[in-house]
Amino acid sequence: MTSLPAKFRVRAPWVAVPLVAWFARPTPLLLAVGAVVAGIGLVVRGWAAGTIHKNTRLTTTGPYAFTRNPLYVGSFLLGVGIGIATGRLWLFAGFIVFFAWLYRRTIRQEAAHLEGLYGEDFRSYAAGVPAFWPRLTPHRLPQQESAAFSLDRYLQHREWEAALGVAAALGFLAAKLVWMK
Repeated sequence: MTSLPAKFRVRAPWVAVPLVAWFARPTPLLLAVGAVVAGIGLVVRGWAAGTIHKNTRLTTTGPYAFTRNPLYVGSFLLGVGIGIATGRLWLFAGFIVFFAWLYRRTIRQEAAHLEGLYGEDFRSYAAGVPAFWPRLTPHRLPQQESAAFSLDRYLQHREWEAALGVAAALGFLAAKLVWMK
């Protein structure tokens, strides 16, 4: 059964689309800065999706050595990038508030789930790795097994869909920029 936060995470962008479409006022500079930030988010999400072993092994290496939720950090950067590109502070601020409200609960639920699956291994990992804001240096556990990036896992997790979504959003904002001239 899908949790309420998971349903919101999947459907929220579709609520934002009409708001962005109508109210966005991109500028060339904000569009470029937003694209760079969103691109960093895509890299973080892609690295995480290609490294994680969902529900089969506790992944603690790669981006997971810096933050327990690199997929969400990547999503945050995607949203921040699009928010910047809209040229509207209230759209940007709305994203920040919505993200904090939704993901705070989601992160707590997932931590409880992982603790149930992995017990002391997860508690040990959680003690050294922050839930969201990344560490500056990677955390190493004594029994840690390296999880290399896998293109197959990246594709299996359908991470390319995030790249398509970002490309569509930035493409739309670029078209709106041209149309506004």
